[in-house]
Amino acid sequence: MFESNKFTFKSHKGHDLSAVLETPTGKITSYALYAHCFSCSKEISAAVRVSRALAALGIGTLRFDFSGIGRSEGEFEHTTFSSNIEEIYDAAGYMREHYAAPSLLVGHSLGGTAILGAAKDISEAKAVATLGSPSDPEHVQHLFAQDMERICEVGKADVKLGPTTLTIGKDFIDDISNFDIKSRIATMRKPLLILHAPDDQTVGIENAQEIYEIAKHPKSFISLDGANHLLSEKVDAEYAANLIAAWSSKYVEVL
Repeated sequence: MFESNKFTFKSHKGHDLSAVLETPTGKITSYALYAHCFSCSKEISAAVRVSRALAALGIGTLRFDFSGIGRSEGEFEHTTFSSNIEEIYDAAGYMREHYAAPSLLVGHSLGGTAILGAAKDISEAKAVATLGSPSDPEHVQHLFAQDMERICEVGKADVKLGPTTLTIGKDFIDDISNFDIKSRIATMRKPLLILHAPDDQTVGIENAQEIYEIAKHPKSFISLDGANHLLSEKVDAEYAANLIAAWSSKYVEVL
């Protein structure tokens, strides 16, 4: 079983970021920080199910909305991939001050890529896990390829991403185009678990292969056979959480 504690914390830009900490009803063995997928929120089913499943296994798990998303303050058009990484640092800092720093970092899709970008600088993090993550943040550009000309000419454009319409700014495009994620992966030097569905139609399996090839050992890859990109089936989300918990127990110190 688990308990949910909702609160906000300040970002480095002064925005109130909406967060939920899922904790077990019994002893907390460790803490994890979870980053949600691009254009999603902390309330997408995969984020909720994975974090609650980890909590049920004793891992207190904080998930939050990046600025301009969900219930967090800020405007999405002013966010970038780099600002997402800074907000991961903000969340880790809040956890460090009020609970304990996260020893496990987990990210879904672009959130996983951001976790890879942040992991090296969160010294307490002993293990990192990604779920269906691109090997390069520029991968998300295909989602709004038809709007690229307008974004570059006008500086921004309203883009429909599934049921959500978000304003994508040129700063975001410039940032993902120039961000060197590969060097961060190569120098992260933390145990890494890559989980990816072989039939993922949003982020192809070749992304998992590239991350695996760049990262240093210890590293592991597990196929989420039959799952979709969003891990929308409860059984797939809970399976992923169980794998992450079992794998990370080798590296994460019990509180």
